[in-house]
Amino acid sequence: MLDRESVIKIAKLAKLELSEEEVEKFSVQLPKILDFIEKLEELDTENILPFYELIDKEAPLREDRPEAGLSREEALMNAPQAENGFFVVPRVVDKD
Repeated sequence: MLDRESVIKIAKLAKLELSEEEVEKFSVQLPKILDFIEKLEELDTENILPFYELIDKEAPLREDRPEAGLSREEALMNAPQAENGFFVVPRVVDKD
């Protein structure tokens, strides 16, 4: 079982708010997930080629031609909040 503090720290790093019930639940589930990942790391994949696509065709491309973009006013027209010609968004990075 992962200790409670570790689960809370991981949740904080992931910007998740967990209830007490979720903290207890993930304290049990996360170690199982980590154990499974450790088992996967034991597999010999040296002669396994990377798998990129199912279809061996090139995607059709359209001609790349410049087009007029939106004016600032048009871009901000449906914005929930704008100030001085810019979008106002919630702060993403904490100061601590």
